[in-house]
Amino acid sequence: MQINSDFTRRAVAHTQQMQWVPSPMQGVARRMLDRIGGEVARATSIVKYDPGSAFSSHTHDGGEEFIVLEGVFQDEHGDYPAGTYVRNPIGTSHTPRSDEGCTIFVKLWQFDGNDQAQFSLDLNAEFKGDVKDVILHQTDFETVTYHRIGAGEEFDIGSAGGAEYLILKGSVWLDDEEYGLHDWIRLPDGEMTKLIAGADGAEIWSKSGHLLYVTSPE
Repeated sequence: MQINSDFTRRAVAHTQQMQWVPSPMQGVARRMLDRIGGEVARATSIVKYDPGSAFSSHTHDGGEEFIVLEGVFQDEHGDYPAGTYVRNPIGTSHTPRSDEGCTIFVKLWQFDGNDQAQFSLDLNAEFKGDVKDVILHQTDFETVTYHRIGAGEEFDIGSAGGAEYLILKGSVWLDDEEYGLHDWIRLPDGEMTKLIAGADGAEIWSKSGHLLYVTSPE
């Protein structure tokens, strides 16, 4: 399967307008943002767990990172409420579930093999007061950052190595088009432009540098 698999081109998604695609597990569905491969794939998705649903136990052969957007995600290691950012490097395993239901933004098979940092962060706790930017994780391979932009402010986006952005709160304008809650923007290596925050400002998760290293399990 190939979805937005040409990483030399800009890709965007108004995710709330996308249809949910059932996964092989009952009660778990996906909105696929980019993907190379079948059920085992290099993938960026928004995944919804119905209350009481679960995914089978699995090992992260390519690593996994996710943000809990709504509800509470759970596994044998703990409960992760909305606003939690989690990294599970290559070789880790778990059995995910959600008793009350949840929605997560998840990236699979996109880890540097030398990056073995495993952690979870409460973004609500990290992002207090007048803080504008918080680096969540940084290696030679990538930089992951959480940004706050005030109403009407301009925000430079783009990076050597490409970059992608997920709108977590508020809205932004890009090329006269508005992007709101959980919308997604991906820019190729070297493309630079600006976002303008909407009337309520915006909070944005970003990842940059990583599109120089696109691989897949197939």
